[in-house]
Amino acid sequence: MKSLNRPNKHCPPSGKGDSGAIICHGFYTTRCGKRRRYRCQSCGKTFCSTSGTPNYRLQHRRATFDEVAALSVEGLNKSAIARVKRVAWNTVHRWLERAAGWCRRFSDRNITRFAAVELQADEIRTIVGKKQQSVWVFVLIDVWSRLWPSTVVGKRSYRNTLDLFRDVSNRMTLERIPLITTDGFKFYGRVIGRVFGPAWANGQVIKTRRNDRVVKVERRAVIGGGRLKQALRDSEDSLKLNTLFVEWLNLTIRQSSAYLGRRTLCHARGKQCLDDHLELVRCHYNFVRPPRALKFGREVRTAGLTKRALRELFSSRLLFLTSKNVLFAVFETVRPGRFPIRGVHWRPSNS
Repeated sequence: MKSLNRPNKHCPPSGKGDSGAIICHGFYTTRCGKRRRYRCQSCGKTFCSTSGTPNYRLQHRRATFDEVAALSVEGLNKSAIARVKRVAWNTVHRWLERAAGWCRRFSDRNITRFAAVELQADEIRTIVGKKQQSVWVFVLIDVWSRLWPSTVVGKRSYRNTLDLFRDVSNRMTLERIPLITTDGFKFYGRVIGRVFGPAWANGQVIKTRRNDRVVKVERRAVIGGGRLKQALRDSEDSLKLNTLFVEWLNLTIRQSSAYLGRRTLCHARGKQCLDDHLELVRCHYNFVRPPRALKFGREVRTAGLTKRALRELFSSRLLFLTSKNVLFAVFETVRPGRFPIRGVHWRPSNS
């Protein structure tokens, strides 16, 4: 009970739970058996160990919930998950919505103040509802840490491009000027100049295709031609502009989401459904998926919560705030070193 939090943040003494103030308060029955309830002696409010987590009032085994979320980020659609786990399709749909909302809040809380070194941006085209309703998934990756900090789902427009880079600029630190590499989409140069100003280095890689084959690759500087050469010399990737890492990220996203697979019957029914599932995939990619390509000798660049499972992510502790009989849950402040974030770790000066 020492790891439990009080249901009311304002009950004295506020802060983390104390085993002397929280006592056992009977049991409650679920389909999987009995579970323990607790009571805060200061305010008298009762709660259970799953309060404030996606497992609250689940009526199923928590392992089943975790397995459903894990299968979803491995490319299985909801019908296949329902058949494999022998759970109703509506239950799978409801669980994935709950897990996606949790992952969205977890990412917004933890992906902050990362040091960007080299950024690459690209878009993925897919359909929602009908084949005539095409949408674009804007993605961005930090090359040094493999962090996927932000994504936007919508039309391939100036507004969505601006929303992507504004969100990234709010999450990153401006300690140094990173190199931003994009394709030839017309709005990238305008948006980068508006959000980051003329002091940034931006290059474009324009590919000419013929019969689904790349026949010509053109590289050009859009912002900061002189700084672009220095940024390429300092880059750990290559001396030439490329969008290799964001293309790898696109492939990872397509393999992790049944909605984005090529030549498949599975597609999202709406834009919000696709957006929610991508939040689940992004959180799993950043915080659970082990970064196998980030080991350089004895140096290991931790790209997220490596060697952790979805259970630990879904069971992260929260603080509860009560106001006018409405219960709000916010993430507890994480101690340094508990949740390593991509791009925040120490980096040698000679690297």
